[in-house]
Amino acid sequence: MIFWGVTLNLLSGFETTLLIFGLTLLFALPLGLLVAFGAMSKFKPLRSIVKIFVWIIRGSPLMLQIIIVYYVPGFMFGAPITTRFVAVIIAFVINYACYFSEIYRGGIESIAHSQSEAGQVLGMTKGQIFFRVVLLQVIKRIIPPMSNEIITLVKDTALARVIMVVELIMEAERFSNSGMIWPLFYTMVFYLLFVGILTLLFGFIEKKLNYFRA
Repeated sequence: MIFWGVTLNLLSGFETTLLIFGLTLLFALPLGLLVAFGAMSKFKPLRSIVKIFVWIIRGSPLMLQIIIVYYVPGFMFGAPITTRFVAVIIAFVINYACYFSEIYRGGIESIAHSQSEAGQVLGMTKGQIFFRVVLLQVIKRIIPPMSNEIITLVKDTALARVIMVVELIMEAERFSNSGMIWPLFYTMVFYLLFVGILTLLFGFIEKKLNYFRA
């Protein structure tokens, strides 16, 4: 009976974990592509600003970024300008968009320039060349590093607890106050199952894209 009660409580925390994970991907994946375009821009000032921003975000801890997003506006304006959960999402989206942008940039720059030139010869626009020639090949090449980042995101969701957002780990920690430690270790089952599903999914996607070979 205790086991099922603990499981139900952990599922409640895991729901928050999944929500952080899903919303981060929803916003960070397209934002990362925009950041990548900024980092590759021919307009030097924009390129420099974007690269410096990405360097700062990638070079500082995500935990610190969460704290800054939530607490610094409060210090500046006298009160937090957003909820704890929204602050977590903002910090996660910015952080992972920067990481994804570097993966996108590496994938795009790895495509031979001759393919773009061939598309131009055929009368294709730059947009058509990118979406019909380059993009699918980029997706094939970035799946392995992207899958690693996304799996890391699953575990990073636990950092939401730094500003008291009740996710899976924090839900388990509540039981430690009553002397039950095992729920904390039980959370590993949830993470392992989720990561296992993602691993199988990315393996399936890689196989489906096997017709793109260098």
